[in-house]
Amino acid sequence: MENTNPRQFRSELKTYLDRANKKPIRIQRRDGDSFVLMNESRYEKLLEEISSLQRRLLSTNQALDERTKDFEVSKEKRLDRFRK
Repeated sequence: MENTNPRQFRSELKTYLDRANKKPIRIQRRDGDSFVLMNESRYEKLLEEISSLQRRLLSTNQALDERTKDFEVSKEKRLDRFRK
């Protein structure tokens, strides 16, 4: 990840926006606060992946705690959708 400071970021804004399309950029202040600039679609994909992993973890925890039910469908019910 590329690093920069706010002053340099402001002076070369267009360049940094173009670079952020390829990889995230860390903008760090003197006081130590850091911010990350990245492409919005990449950010949305990260949020989706986090949500997916959270759902998987929840279902895994439920299975380990035996809070799940066996799902049983009779053969007739499975074939009903093809009979229409």
